Amino acid sequence: MKIHNRHYRSIWRKSEEPGIWQVLDQRRLPFEVAAVDLETVQDFEWAIRDMVVRGAPLIGATAAYGVCAAIREAQDDRDFDGKLAWYVERLRATRPTAVDLFKAVDRVLEGVKSLPDYEKWTAAVRIADALVEESAAQCRAIGETGLPLIREINRKKGGEPVNILTHCNAGWLACIDYGTATAPIYLAHDAGIPVHVWVDETRPRNQGAGLTAFELGQHGVPHTVITDNAGGLLMQKGLVDLAIVGTDRTTREGDVANKIGTYLKALAAFDNEVPFYVAAPSTSIDWEIRDGLAEISIEERSEDEVRFVVGLDGTAIRRVEIMPADSPALNYGFDITPAKLVTGLITERGICAASEDGLLSLYPEMAADAIV
Repeated sequence: MKIHNRHYRSIWRKSEEPGIWQVLDQRRLPFEVAAVDLETVQDFEWAIRDMVVRGAPLIGATAAYGVCAAIREAQDDRDFDGKLAWYVERLRATRPTAVDLFKAVDRVLEGVKSLPDYEKWTAAVRIADALVEESAAQCRAIGETGLPLIREINRKKGGEPVNILTHCNAGWLACIDYGTATAPIYLAHDAGIPVHVWVDETRPRNQGAGLTAFELGQHGVPHTVITDNAGGLLMQKGLVDLAIVGTDRTTREGDVANKIGTYLKALAAFDNEVPFYVAAPSTSIDWEIRDGLAEISIEERSEDEVRFVVGLDGTAIRRVEIMPADSPALNYGFDITPAKLVTGLITERGICAASEDGLLSLYPEMAADAIV
């Protein structure tokens, strides 16, 4: 996708420096477009933990390159295996909810485990590069899968714009390219289908207002930022035709962990008979669990994210406190939307019901992994 008419991906190799990757510092968007170098394991760990990068697919890609950095650094240690294991556990501990991180780390480690130590780094980079390309292709395919939903609503409305509600940022900034929830929107816009996006601000970090609105604007997609609590009223007024959100982890039976507030939007959509879809690449599906509420670890983040807001004050990005200093705050990063509230899962292989049977209809090879 583009920023100021220049094509970007969310992570890339620094020119002529093969051991350094660069990412956009998402904490500074939309006010400043700044690239950050990632070279050491500590760099990758910091970028994921402090949300320089965020979004399940991008977290996975960043963690994959983090393993590459870990292999390179561990090669200087007499206990290569022990040092590598220590680095990897640090990467795993950065964000507990998004399953892409763990899958990406395991994929790189599995791919190099039988190789001599001196070959591991080159092979790890090759595996991570392939993972990134596959992720971008998955998002493009999700867009192609979801596009007919938007096209059909547009047809039923006699060519009037299709109003789509999003939550958080599940766009290309959260992925490698295209995004998950935004991919059908971008493809519809590019195909000449009129769309308008209601962008939830997504407190407390405002990824909707700061990131989704930014990238939609850069692509020329009509949109309006709304407060998180306005979505229900818009649905009651018939101003939402479709809701599409992303996912950080989807269970075998279709429960969805996504940014806090997703569950409330799903309830409002259910009450108002608004289709509620989840854009779910296969990398976000955790086939080893069934019950999202019972089995998914919900990240609890710093209360400072609730206590302070970040914004542009003239020409400076500043942090401002918005609540009494002696009032405590609770900051869960995600919630669980039960499968019964999900109209369907939009995957790179097609759309299916949010259920085990629905998922297995698209991924029959996972039937052998059935759990008791």
